[in-house]
Amino acid sequence: MEDARCEGMKRRLMRLAMKVLIMVVFLGYILIMIMMPTNTFYLRWMPNILSKTHSKYYGQQGASLLIYVFPILFIATLGAFYSHLAKRGVDCSDSRVQGRSSRYDAWKMPALVKGLLGIVSWIELAFLTMFLALLVWSFSSYLHAMFANVAQEAIQVRERVWEVKLDSAALLLGLVGNICLAFLFFPVTRGSSVLQFIGVTSEASVKYHIWLGHITMTLFTAHGLCYVIYWANTHQISEMIKWNKVGISNVAGEISLLAGVVMWATAFQSIRRKIFEVFFYTHCLYIIFVLFFILHVGFSTSCVMLPGFYLFLIDQYLRVLQSQQKIQLVCARVLTCQAVELNFSKSPGLSYTPTSTAFLNIPSISKLQWHPFTITSSSNLDCDRLSIVVKSEGRWTKTLYEMVSSSSPVERLEISLEGPYGPPLTDLLRYDMLVMISGGSGITPFISIIRELLFTANTASHKAPQILLLCAFQKELDLAMLELLLPVSDTNLNVSRLHLQIEAYVTREKETVKDDQELIRTVWLKPSTNDVPVSAVLGSRSWLWLGLIISSSFTIFLVLVGIITRYYIYPTKRDSNGMYLDASGVALYVVCACVSIAASATGAFLWSKKQSLGEVVQIQDMKTPPTSSPVARVHGGNRELESLPHQTLIQLTNVHYGKRPDLKKILLGIEGSSVGVLVSGPRKMRQDVAAVCSSGLISNLHFQSISFSW
Repeated sequence: MEDARCEGMKRRLMRLAMKVLIMVVFLGYILIMIMMPTNTFYLRWMPNILSKTHSKYYGQQGASLLIYVFPILFIATLGAFYSHLAKRGVDCSDSRVQGRSSRYDAWKMPALVKGLLGIVSWIELAFLTMFLALLVWSFSSYLHAMFANVAQEAIQVRERVWEVKLDSAALLLGLVGNICLAFLFFPVTRGSSVLQFIGVTSEASVKYHIWLGHITMTLFTAHGLCYVIYWANTHQISEMIKWNKVGISNVAGEISLLAGVVMWATAFQSIRRKIFEVFFYTHCLYIIFVLFFILHVGFSTSCVMLPGFYLFLIDQYLRVLQSQQKIQLVCARVLTCQAVELNFSKSPGLSYTPTSTAFLNIPSISKLQWHPFTITSSSNLDCDRLSIVVKSEGRWTKTLYEMVSSSSPVERLEISLEGPYGPPLTDLLRYDMLVMISGGSGITPFISIIRELLFTANTASHKAPQILLLCAFQKELDLAMLELLLPVSDTNLNVSRLHLQIEAYVTREKETVKDDQELIRTVWLKPSTNDVPVSAVLGSRSWLWLGLIISSSFTIFLVLVGIITRYYIYPTKRDSNGMYLDASGVALYVVCACVSIAASATGAFLWSKKQSLGEVVQIQDMKTPPTSSPVARVHGGNRELESLPHQTLIQLTNVHYGKRPDLKKILLGIEGSSVGVLVSGPRKMRQDVAAVCSSGLISNLHFQSISFSW
């Protein structure tokens, strides 16, 4: 016991030291971003750094790699090691978390409820304000520096003053847009150690990517239009078709801008939600956008945005490696409400937190489409199963439901999976009570939470918080979703220890529909010997391996860049009097980055898979399916169940017909010193709950929105 306590203390001290070091490096990086548009940086700091870093191995880009790329990759590497230590030291049954209030609770409350930005917390609003202040500061600083001698410059170039100002304004718009681009890829890096360190999930951060995308493309579009107007007025329209050997390439910039505008035009909500495939496929143009952006501005300038894109490339490549595996689908529970629960075999070493998500691809439906779904299982309660619920709402999901629910269902489905992705830790045990509010299929994140708390209530030394589940459905058949609160296999855990109360609302039916139709039936599928259980892409030590991939790939990249610059680019420039084509050098550097990432990630992936072979459960050809899980039937308001846990669960359910829940009245009547309010469902429902929690009428509510629709 004493040794374990000492080990835990050492781990906490190491994590504290890492956290302090990460914060110091990040503050230094932000200082660089603040000082970048000033004369102090360009006339004093940068020349001093260049004099100390310039060499035949790296040239001028050595300074850019040092001050822009290295700090972020160092933070990402250290953040991965921090997450590895945090995962090893986590104890879900630690009673110290119960009842503890966070110092940031007030900052997490909604500041904005309605509007273009959606639901925004105070801490999100604060960081958004600071980021906009950085952009305004950069724009004004660049403007002041460039307009200082604009009259003399106009005389020298024989142009009117407003034309010179327009030329300068176009340039500074591009420079400010580059700052936005530096942060654009962080929110969409699903397995990001940076997001994991700050406690933000990839689903929650997608809205930041949307904000940054709109700002970035507004600045870049204005940048391009200003230059076109300037060239047209100064009779230099031929500049649009120039690709200079040295310096800025206009054609590359135009190609990059065109790709960006196409992505931007299809990313608006009206198109994104109605024609998602158009949005998805046009977003693949990000490769063209980034590649020609680097060719446009050169490698040194692109180092500002490189670290975010570098981490994004690592994540993308790891996702490709994971998606090549075919996952074993054991069985499917088909619900009459047009939903199906897919149950996959899971590696025992795979652990994930509640509300995690996974992306599915079924080649027999579409080889290119990947769809995100909430994981409904608990890695503690469902040790060998990973469950995902799919509601039949779109063409892809309807096809899947028909394949599984037909009178002669398919014997096997070939499925690829990416993930799981989820929050680093859950702090649900610190609340006295949890109020979970859902609408329709929004109940799926709460299934994993309830299963996790069921396990905690039966195994921890303290009791789990009380749970009030408010769920709204359109039809009575949708009540079958409640049967998924327990896993496909019977559990011996005592449901009554969960202190669960369920209030279900059927909004479009005022009378119960008497029907003897079974609500759930289980379909057992025949696996292939080539199928594998679901496992983390890098095994049980994913974060440790990710840190090693980031550090080793960047080291290999630096070595390759140094060799190519010293023994190819530098001699060529010297022999051609500096007229070496910049695009060729940029292309070589991009290839070096891709080779470094591919080599490091592939090596780590293969090594981790080799070490985790002992955890993999051998696939057996199931000639006869195991005993089916209980099947529930509805007769008016009474349910007949074969399983005592399910029977106990149904007794906790109170069904209301023909009305919606009065959320304000219910929430204001909740008692308890600390109440966690989680809402998942339609936008209007989330806004109504956020408005009540942020109204100030009651101070014990702690709001959290779970949204997967963006």
